[in-house]
Amino acid sequence: MIAGAITKGAGEMIRLRGHHIFCLIGYHGMGYSKEFVQNMTRIHQTLRKNPEIQVEIIEGPDPICEKYPNCGKYHCEDQNIYERDLAVIEKLGLSIGQVLQWEEIEERIRKRVKPSDIHALCQSCSWLSYGVCEEGIKELIEGKGLREIPEKTGI
Repeated sequence: MIAGAITKGAGEMIRLRGHHIFCLIGYHGMGYSKEFVQNMTRIHQTLRKNPEIQVEIIEGPDPICEKYPNCGKYHCEDQNIYERDLAVIEKLGLSIGQVLQWEEIEERIRKRVKPSDIHALCQSCSWLSYGVCEEGIKELIEGKGLREIPEKTGI
């Protein structure tokens, strides 16, 4: 079982906050620390290999946040992060507490999101300038799904 997965009946469930949906779509194997990258890669690749896995939309810190480096103010509790979560949830027509399959989330993105929407939804994100989330949305719309991330990824 991966970090952040909980057993429910016969399967696993991953709990995600709103904006991490887009982070996972754009993920290229980069992150804040080695531990963060390993955790994010494990969650990302689980979703890539098992698109039928259940995802619960939650408010606040999720399993991706668990490995965010402790370097002062806790980023995952910042008000603008909560606002970004809400903006993504609203854009996708989701709600806190909703449970659905990852592939259903991907389908909502295909139907409701344009790559350029990232600039408005994630305008305060430090990763915005890399363009990876826009690229990930574009690839998803083209039917490519989540990209494969090699085991050795960097910060």
